[in-house]
Amino acid sequence: MEQKKKNIGFNIIKSDPTAGHGGFGAGALSLDNVSPVIIDVEAGEAFVDIGAMHARSAVEKGIKFIPNREEVPNGKPYWLVWVTIDRKEEGPYYAGVTACEMTVDREARRGYKMLPDHVNKLDKSLKRRIIVEHMDEKSKRVLADFLKQHNLDMWNLSSEELKKGLNA
Repeated sequence: MEQKKKNIGFNIIKSDPTAGHGGFGAGALSLDNVSPVIIDVEAGEAFVDIGAMHARSAVEKGIKFIPNREEVPNGKPYWLVWVTIDRKEEGPYYAGVTACEMTVDREARRGYKMLPDHVNKLDKSLKRRIIVEHMDEKSKRVLADFLKQHNLDMWNLSSEELKKGLNA
């Protein structure tokens, strides 16, 4: 029996990495405050897997991804959700949340995902956008519960757009 890894938390917001120097890289986007959350649609579970930052999550390892859904007819559905955390006066909150579709057929070692979509959604999450309307209702509930359970204060400080988007 495969043992599940312990859930690790979201990336912590660091102080300004360019503080005190205006040299190379000043003003560049930082991925320090983004965490990839994977939702197993069938199991109704969500977990953070930092490996997804480089398409090396536990779900993605050993899978050859192809951009044609029909070539993976037995794929198990997943969502990769980019969660960006920001801070306002009252404290940290979920600022950008964007979901990407993915299917995996472990037996065939094949999967479906559109890499450009994953990259674009990561970019939109960094830009504090909420894009979750295309998710199935069960997965929206799983994500909302996961975000609340992780940190209710961050959830409460998040936008009404996120809460409405996840029907929470």
